[in-house]
Amino acid sequence: MAETKAVGVPSVKGMKDSFTDFALGAAGGLVYALTSAIFGSGMIGALAAPVLAGSIIKGTRGTVLSTIAGFMLLSGMFNTGTAQAASGANEGVM
Repeated sequence: MAETKAVGVPSVKGMKDSFTDFALGAAGGLVYALTSAIFGSGMIGALAAPVLAGSIIKGTRGTVLSTIAGFMLLSGMFNTGTAQAASGANEGVM
């Protein structure tokens, strides 16, 4: 089995690959934002934005983008808000 390195010396190829990932992520985010602005934040916009952004970015990166967007959408919809900060409703008690 091949041994992989978790941390290594930066290389030009590694930086180029990281910049490519960044640029494609930014392009996907731009498409997502534009689609959300066009379709709104309702059900159609919530479904169209990640699907369109994931279809424009090809390969594994598009799959990851769509998967994360779907996860974030549903986790936001079902967030119960149990970890809320205490309100200042009872300011008289110290």
